[in-house]
Amino acid sequence: MSALRERSAHSQLAPGEQLLAYASVVPARSAKGIGIGASLANHMVNSVGAQSGGAGSIAAGMPRTSGALLLRVTDQRVGLVQPLDGAPVWEVPRAWVTRVERRPRTQLMARFRLHYADGSWLAFLTMRRRTIEQFHSLIG
Repeated sequence: MSALRERSAHSQLAPGEQLLAYASVVPARSAKGIGIGASLANHMVNSVGAQSGGAGSIAAGMPRTSGALLLRVTDQRVGLVQPLDGAPVWEVPRAWVTRVERRPRTQLMARFRLHYADGSWLAFLTMRRRTIEQFHSLIG
């Protein structure tokens, strides 16, 4: 499976564009929990602290998704791609992403925010804290 994810992360890069990092993430607003209280937990994770910024903000431009995606960072772009075929879901110029903020865990997964140049942000979940540290070292 990791060879498939790596191939997907490299898919559709522009000539000369360099892939710097990628990891499997789940956008917080599409995360799904299971078990007792899952409905309430899903509502809290998906709506409270999942996104900041009004209509027209960079964060508001991300389409609704479901399930895990690959977050990739290149020397030119930061974006989400499908893990099986590398089809772009949403991408922005690298200069538009200003920092990565690690957040307290609310589930089994580690949580972080990508902050954008206009002050908006999106929250994501990942299985590994080291993923957040890697993105932070590249973006700030």
